[in-house]
Amino acid sequence: MHLPLHYLEVIVVALGLIVLLAEAFFPREKKAILGWFAVAGLVATFVLLIFANRDISGPELDRFYATDDQAIFFKGFALIITALMLLMAIDYRKVLTRFTEDPSSEDGTGEFYALPLFACAGMMWMASAKDLVMAFVALELTTITFYVLVAYMRRNVGSLEAGVKYLILGALSTGFLVYGIAWIYGITGTMSLEAINLVLSPEALSTNNIAQNTTALLFGIALIVVALAFKVGAVPMHLWIPDVYQGAPTPTTTFLSVGSKAAGFIVAMRILEPFLTHEITRDKTIFILTILAAATILVGSLAAIAQTNLKRLLAYSSVANAGFILLAVAAWKGSSETDLSSFQVVGFYLATYLIMTVAALFALQSISQSTGSESIASLRGLAQTHPSLAWTLTIIFSALAGLPLTVGFVGKFFVFRAAVYSDLWLAVGCGFVGAAAGFYFYFKVIREMFWSPSEHGPEIYLSSTAKAVIYPAAILIIFLGLYPQPILALLGK
Repeated sequence: MHLPLHYLEVIVVALGLIVLLAEAFFPREKKAILGWFAVAGLVATFVLLIFANRDISGPELDRFYATDDQAIFFKGFALIITALMLLMAIDYRKVLTRFTEDPSSEDGTGEFYALPLFACAGMMWMASAKDLVMAFVALELTTITFYVLVAYMRRNVGSLEAGVKYLILGALSTGFLVYGIAWIYGITGTMSLEAINLVLSPEALSTNNIAQNTTALLFGIALIVVALAFKVGAVPMHLWIPDVYQGAPTPTTTFLSVGSKAAGFIVAMRILEPFLTHEITRDKTIFILTILAAATILVGSLAAIAQTNLKRLLAYSSVANAGFILLAVAAWKGSSETDLSSFQVVGFYLATYLIMTVAALFALQSISQSTGSESIASLRGLAQTHPSLAWTLTIIFSALAGLPLTVGFVGKFFVFRAAVYSDLWLAVGCGFVGAAAGFYFYFKVIREMFWSPSEHGPEIYLSSTAKAVIYPAAILIIFLGLYPQPILALLGK
């Protein structure tokens, strides 16, 4: 008998508690084993997910908890990115000890392996949220965990500053979200997304007064969109991203850039689906999302051009990519046998973004630990001193730019195709500007590696874990660029 799907979050929370409690009893010099234990637990949970039983026992749970293909895909996504983040954290532990406890021991790193597990459980609950209350609680579980992870290096001024900025804007966005949920509940009389979908149907509108009060409904939607813009890093709630990404520990930056973004988008699509489906709110909701997508693409892409710090460049790149994903949401399309749905386009884009971003930040972590710098200049002459890494990074950055024959191009192609079919021409134009800017600032990094003379600085050391992630990721980028079907099959296409 297969394990029920809704038990998996319980297993991940239990795993986090075990790691947290075990930290007190492990020797000060051997905390890394807790990280490996957490990774093994997540891999085991992923295997259980593949064979999990989707049947829900009881109408009470069915009201809150979805078990569809989208939920399965994003649960697996959460498990994978958390495991990769923990692998980065194990490699990063010497930096953590320098800014937390005694540098000669690994005290203070055990909690850093436990906290992502609680965030992972929150992301998995978000993937199945069918109720506004459940979505809010799961989202806040993830966000509160990130508050701690961002400011974890308490002896580092940059990490503390990043934590304060993230906390203030996060609390502000939470207020918008709660207020928006209150308005939606006051108008529709329910917090169930399925019930909201029924309330907005043409049959129900003939018996209620929502059609005469669309302003209040749209106000509630706008408040929720502002809150979700913070979670995914969209304009105008993107201001925290460059400073937080730069100041936070690199594993946390990776988790924020991929995991938090994916969690925000799955919640956004779950919440906005009823409003994007029915005519009473569809056009205005699409208009709001289109403007946000266009502005986010332009701001992220153009701001990245002037960056000299690679981490900040990737931060603004993350903003631009959030804009492309928002464009896929704005070009809303439900399930179809002949074409990709918006859920599938977003899922594909996030899956490819995971591969590219984790590989790029894993490489950046190794480079910064070896050279003591995160600037683009630290890559000068890398093709002469470490040619295999230089060519691998070339593939990764080319994919991030959207070069044909890479998986990054396929993701952007799906987004542009969906936007063109939906006649979102303003956003498509902004998308082309953003893509062109992306080629400039990503190839600026490649130019430093191949055309600038080597500075003969410290030799860059890649751990076996980093090699096991970076090089296979480059191969996957090319393979999936030529044959994207494996990801599409996971998305049910």
